[in-house]
Amino acid sequence: MSQLIQASIAILDQLSNIIGQLTETEFTHPSETLSSSSIGQHLRHTIEFFICLEQGYDKGIINYDKRAHDKLIEVNKEVALLAINRIRQFVFKQTEDKSLILEVGYDLNSDENVSVKTNYFRELTYNIEHAVHHMAIMKIGIREVAHHIITSPDFGVAASTLRYRGAAIVAN
Repeated sequence: MSQLIQASIAILDQLSNIIGQLTETEFTHPSETLSSSSIGQHLRHTIEFFICLEQGYDKGIINYDKRAHDKLIEVNKEVALLAINRIRQFVFKQTEDKSLILEVGYDLNSDENVSVKTNYFRELTYNIEHAVHHMAIMKIGIREVAHHIITSPDFGVAASTLRYRGAAIVAN
């Protein structure tokens, strides 16, 4: 499963790199294109899913709905970078799979959750896909609020799309 760990680390490194290039103002500036949300808000949302996985790992129960919505992560680049680094260390250390329970609740009129059997590597995979999705959204916001920053061509692009694009280039 080193492929999952490597992919997670690469994503976290990409996030650290891009956040390091933004000013505090660019990080927190509401983007009209993103319905007035900021790059910082999307980053916070993205890494809080990793944090939920980290916090639930020892307990054996993951619930993404119970994330902290930590404003400091979305308004302070240094706090965000420290959180990314901590998650990076956690992911790097977890080399064995583990059975987990995922708690989810979709009834808006109830706090009742449904428990679903899952495992650490499945949830890490979900976090990878979730992060790539939000990185694509962040890229759109970065083009608006920090147009001087050039993101790497693979920022916010799924591995399968990159492989497809590579195969299409070779075929032509």
